[in-house]
Amino acid sequence: MRVLLVAYGSRGDVEPMLGLGAELRALGAEVQMCAPPDFAEQLDRAGIPLVPLGQSLRAMATRAVTGTGKPLPAESLSERAARMLAATYDSVAAVAEGCDVVVATGLIPAAAAARAVADELGVPYVFVAYFPTYLPSPHHPPLAWPGRPLPPEVTDNRVLWDLNTEHMNALFGEAVNTHRAAIGLPPVENVRDHVFTDRPWLAADPVLSPWPQPADLDVVQTGAWIRPDERPLPAALEAFLDAGEPPVYVGFGSMPVRDAQSVSRAAVGAVRAQGRRVLLSRGWADLALTDDRDDCFAVGEVNQQVLFTRVAAVVHHGGAGTTTTAARAGAPQVVAAQMADQPYWAGRVAELGIGAAHDAPTLTYESLSAALETALTPGTRARAAAVAATIRTDGATAAAKLLLDTVGWERPPASVPHPALEERV
Repeated sequence: MRVLLVAYGSRGDVEPMLGLGAELRALGAEVQMCAPPDFAEQLDRAGIPLVPLGQSLRAMATRAVTGTGKPLPAESLSERAARMLAATYDSVAAVAEGCDVVVATGLIPAAAAARAVADELGVPYVFVAYFPTYLPSPHHPPLAWPGRPLPPEVTDNRVLWDLNTEHMNALFGEAVNTHRAAIGLPPVENVRDHVFTDRPWLAADPVLSPWPQPADLDVVQTGAWIRPDERPLPAALEAFLDAGEPPVYVGFGSMPVRDAQSVSRAAVGAVRAQGRRVLLSRGWADLALTDDRDDCFAVGEVNQQVLFTRVAAVVHHGGAGTTTTAARAGAPQVVAAQMADQPYWAGRVAELGIGAAHDAPTLTYESLSAALETALTPGTRARAAAVAATIRTDGATAAAKLLLDTVGWERPPASVPHPALEERV
């Protein structure tokens, strides 16, 4: 069986797909992935072939957040959506021949392109979300789209989701249907439901991120898709960790920030004020050391699954992957949500009592100090350890088996290697 994975988004969109891909390969399936070129190293390490989608997502995100670099073309969101959809379709269609199923996540126009490819081939299409509030439910409102805020006077979630349907049709409907007509496919009336389908998958831990019932949508919650990381920590980082008490980790993953120097100064100062050492993760925010004192260390790409078991707390942006990794490690968290799903995760961390929701996207000395006072209490650490013991680690395995069942494919016996496996020997 050949599976095509499509993820147009940040590392938080890509990494879970790698977890699924690894489990599919273990079951004898061939896996191909379409993702932004920024994550070529991660895919190469996972042994999954990459088809790049578009230009560097990091460069685009940095321009959008900081206003630096070459400006984007002056065009509307609908025009950008049309351009993304067409480009994604071209890349995905070029490698889709012979695939048996398409699994997609990330930005709506890219997922619509993946759905178009699946429709052309006549193969199953699965949409996966990594947090519940992306999917329609009477229990929560939708995310607000740029330029289309939710009316504050409306409190009925079903009414708000109806409005969300109108917004998504207005933003993406023309692009989706113009493209579908160009490749000989029928139009769709509801872009959101077309992309999400009536049975989307939710790759999130049921304790950290439950799907509330009763619901109008038949959501399949598999558990979070986690790819085990067996890389050792760098020797210099090991030496820093061994030289004193567990530090507080501060990092924003694949999320740029405005004025990284000020954020770094605020973070270092607030952590030191708590009597703790500091571990800065450079990431896409380009956080950096503020002086040469030996109580502060900066790292690049490292194994967070191991690292987070050795820190006093994790200060981060609130991506699904970082939140889940810290929760699995039993590390108290401070979530400084920036956008999209991140306010949801900040709320869940606070509700579960495993950390604090920072009160604004930008860290200041005062605001981070207040949040750390909550996160670094013995009670928060005890609660974080208790929750860690409940987190499932088999979500990717369950999803891979379910996907094979969906396609109706039986993996070959162990004595008869699958052709895709023979090619890699």
